[in-house]
Amino acid sequence: MTVDPMAREVMLARTFVELADTLVDQFDVVELLTMLACRCVDLLDIGAAGLMLVAPDGNLRVMASSSEAMRVLELFELQSDEGPCPDCYRTGLPVVNQDLAEASIRWPQFATEALAAGFHSVHALPMRLRGTVIGALNLFHSERGVMSSYDVETAQALADVATVTILQHRAALEARILNEQLHHALSTRVIIEQAKGMVAERKDLTMEQAFALLRNYARNHNLRMAEVAEWIIGGSLDAAALDSDLPMDRPYRGA
Repeated sequence: MTVDPMAREVMLARTFVELADTLVDQFDVVELLTMLACRCVDLLDIGAAGLMLVAPDGNLRVMASSSEAMRVLELFELQSDEGPCPDCYRTGLPVVNQDLAEASIRWPQFATEALAAGFHSVHALPMRLRGTVIGALNLFHSERGVMSSYDVETAQALADVATVTILQHRAALEARILNEQLHHALSTRVIIEQAKGMVAERKDLTMEQAFALLRNYARNHNLRMAEVAEWIIGGSLDAAALDSDLPMDRPYRGA
């Protein structure tokens, strides 16, 4: 079904807005990619679309499909390790206008399976940003034919926006984790400083000597220094016990 040009432009603009609008706290990668797959079918007059992303282990994973038939075919594509999506991801280059009836040499298993599923031509576009490839967009035609250069550019633009969104979200998560780790480290340091001051006062030591005592005690008893500091501050560990190098039962932490 051919989409009215004006309606297509409106839908395309709305899609770009929706992709950009996902840069919020409640970001959902699967929802984003599912929306993108379905919009590709509507905008590009193709039979089906799907997206794969690379997992932390380095392997591609099916993340979204416009139909169940597409999802099954994408899973087969990964299991057989052949098809447009794996090729596109490995090279970082588009795979466009591949006639499945003529692809038996390139993809013997995949071509047979795709034809049996009712598809006749395939395309795959990389999800990449500045040399970083995070996945690929799969596009399947139920009819034999060539995708126009305009449609290829449109699909690549959609894939690019989705890629930027995902990478920005990952960067935001990493920054948040880094900030949480920094906050925890600063809080831990405050606790250790408090305990260090208490030990220095009670044992008439310099701050450097008190710190060394806390650190050595933690090491000798296989404890975290922050844990020892908390016990000192809470009163469950007496400063006098820090001189001991003997194994110990951990003090009661309380509620």
